[in-house]
Amino acid sequence: MQRAQWNPGAADNAYRRSARATAKVFWAIAGPAYTMLTGRFDQELIDLLPQSLKFVSHNGAGYDQIDAEACASRGIAVSNTPGAVNASTANTAIYLLLGALRRAHIAATALRQGQWRGSMGLGHDPEGKMLGILGMGGIGSALAVRAAPFGLKMQYHNRNPVVHPCSNLLNVQYVSFEKLLRTSDIISIHLPLNNSTKGLIGRKEFRMMKDGVVIVNTARGKIMDEEALVEALDVGKVFAAGLDVYEKEPEVHPGLIRSDKVVLTPHVGTATLETVRKMEILVIDNVRSVLEHGRLLTPVVESRKSKLR
Repeated sequence: MQRAQWNPGAADNAYRRSARATAKVFWAIAGPAYTMLTGRFDQELIDLLPQSLKFVSHNGAGYDQIDAEACASRGIAVSNTPGAVNASTANTAIYLLLGALRRAHIAATALRQGQWRGSMGLGHDPEGKMLGILGMGGIGSALAVRAAPFGLKMQYHNRNPVVHPCSNLLNVQYVSFEKLLRTSDIISIHLPLNNSTKGLIGRKEFRMMKDGVVIVNTARGKIMDEEALVEALDVGKVFAAGLDVYEKEPEVHPGLIRSDKVVLTPHVGTATLETVRKMEILVIDNVRSVLEHGRLLTPVVESRKSKLR
């Protein structure tokens, strides 16, 4: 069935109707740009919410801004927007991957300064390189589909092997975390931020990697120790990096700013009209589903584990 054209006024009206109708839906637009101003949707805030509140519809695929376990303990189900962000974030990863292979920042900066190519040097082609995808969810799978035409070989690590058409079709092999680190020419991070992934990539992990590895991160900055990355860039362990996310956003490590080996973008992986539209529609669809059927369409894992939908 064809969906009606997006109408921002309709979104606002749907929110107001939901609040008046049940007082059970809290529509939280709590992406990184918002939490820089408001802080996290954490235990302290959740404790102040009315007992009637049962649902939170979050506008984002990553939801580390929300303490979903604290919500679950209060009987509050949380939804996010998986799927809606896959293409845009994977496109951003490809952009950063190719830019890092060429160290494109050097030539682009030199050109704007009237120096033509400057001290660019030679970069690398993607063909034949081993791409290690760390996290083979929706975004990681979308990256694999986009990476294949560039002639990249691929392997991935996940908590568990995934059953996905692209894995078999594109011959993407499941490997251990250590093997991915030791054998990949390019490592692209697509993990959620949680207690088990925070600081996952540090000095020890960089030492395991191949000399001249390329690092791409469009997931969450706190998954990687930026100080360790800067050190690895400075000594040449890491050839280049492409980053859209940072450990202390909106602050960026000074070593990354000064390095000419890093392609930087300011957390814009989903910043397209089409993707934001898809995300907002899914937020509204979750609200509508609660009002009409009493359950969320896309509950997060903590809510599913607690059988809250």
